Amino acid sequence: MGYLTGFGNNFESEALPGALPKGRNSPQKCAYKLYAEQLSGSPFTAPRNLNERTWLYRIRPSVKHSGKFKKIHFPFWKSAPDKKDHNLPLGQYRWDPFSNDKNTNQSFLNGIKTITTTGDVNTHLGMATSIYIFKKPMSYSVFVNADAEMVFVPYLGDIKIFTEMGTIKIKPGEIAVIPRGVSFKVFTDGNISKGYICENYGSKFVLPERGPIGANCLANPRDFKTPIANFEDLEEKHDLIVKWCGSFYITEIGHSPLDVVAWHGNYVPYIYDLRDFSPVGAVSFDHPDPSIFTVLTSHSETPGTANIDLVIFPERWSVAENTFRPPWYHKNIMSEFMGLIYGKYDSRPEGFLPGGISLHNMMLPHGPDYETFEKSSNENLKPVKISNSLAFMFETRFPQQVTKFAAECSELQANYIDCWKDIEKKFDGKK
Repeated sequence: MGYLTGFGNNFESEALPGALPKGRNSPQKCAYKLYAEQLSGSPFTAPRNLNERTWLYRIRPSVKHSGKFKKIHFPFWKSAPDKKDHNLPLGQYRWDPFSNDKNTNQSFLNGIKTITTTGDVNTHLGMATSIYIFKKPMSYSVFVNADAEMVFVPYLGDIKIFTEMGTIKIKPGEIAVIPRGVSFKVFTDGNISKGYICENYGSKFVLPERGPIGANCLANPRDFKTPIANFEDLEEKHDLIVKWCGSFYITEIGHSPLDVVAWHGNYVPYIYDLRDFSPVGAVSFDHPDPSIFTVLTSHSETPGTANIDLVIFPERWSVAENTFRPPWYHKNIMSEFMGLIYGKYDSRPEGFLPGGISLHNMMLPHGPDYETFEKSSNENLKPVKISNSLAFMFETRFPQQVTKFAAECSELQANYIDCWKDIEKKFDGKK
């Protein structure tokens, strides 16, 4: 499967030769009797460097993929603001990996369960985090999220996402980003697939500025991949499902809406292998803030304060001298939703498993557990490779509200806070 490479580029791709018009976007008659249509991801008047749009040349225009909608309900998929209809108090929380549903043959949409929400989907502010568990393919149903840009983070099983611009495949260690308003359907490799989802209601994800780091390292633009044109010409009944302002709507159409034969533009889905991330760290003492591991960021109106940051903790060398090497104890203005893709996390190696979740909301203290502190405070420091480990974090400036499902599920660890209970007073007034 081929891809186009680069981040934020203006791409072009055609599944049939000559399907893309030359010298104009909307000719009087398109090749192959296609229809020209523009998908805009920004206001028309946005500055040139922020203006996002893609021209699609499709078998039918999108207005033919629509009809009279009726409401449909996905009971565990929530949007902000979500009514807090549970009694879970304030605190630091952690969840075990979520077990398979009794009906493992559910499709992607039915397999989504929201863990946290924040902001307001109606004002394009904030985010939601969810887990997914599914096996059944979306063979004759297509989904459009008009509310949010979606980030897929698998930890078990490969998935294939057939989008309007083409097909992408990801496996654990990779992520996929689907822009707001792009139609798609999701398949597995025939086995159960599990992972995390982030819905970004705010400004789209971009690469963070690198400042004094310079032109290289972190996530390099060349490592991002965009699909090549691929289309379905199916005259069979399909369900089109749209998420709009936190509600779901369905309409039945007589064909596949994934019928884009050619396209060009910069509003596109993409994938990224997190193992291509080039980490930067201290080479003498201390270690930088975890923001040094930011892969993508969604800006807010406050400079330097993200609507969302996607941060990872990748394989890397730890070499700092006279330094407590795990993440230090801290309270943070950001609210941290953390997941583990594989391996162990060095700050809390026990009780945090692949597929698990931790939530440390804004200004709630957290950090290494008792055992990690004692070990890291007394070990003989030498260069160590942190290997076979990949964790990530969706952090936001907003407090993340726990859903009723997440507050009452059996996977919520009742005694997570006990990991710090053995921390003792060591102060004796002496240096």
